[in-house]
Amino acid sequence: MIRIQQACYEGGYRVRLRFDTGEEGVADLSDVITKYVAARPLLDQAEFAKFTLDEWPTLVWPCGFDLAPEMLYERITGKRPNWQESETVHEAPEEYT
Repeated sequence: MIRIQQACYEGGYRVRLRFDTGEEGVADLSDVITKYVAARPLLDQAEFAKFTLDEWPTLVWPCGFDLAPEMLYERITGKRPNWQESETVHEAPEEYT
């Protein structure tokens, strides 16, 4: 499981994240917050800057929007977390295709 150790606001819609793997980087989340209705309050950069880390730790905002550490890790590093790499993708049963 990937864990975020630190999250710092970098201006605009960017967040600098440090993971428990020692890797860190800046995620530009402008495309994410324009994609989801639940994130619309975050178009106001002052609201966007109010993120915190919850107990999982997941990046969360007061409006209820959140982003999983695994998604952010992949976005920043370009790598899927190790536990996701070994997952097998199963095809849908015929009745669903």
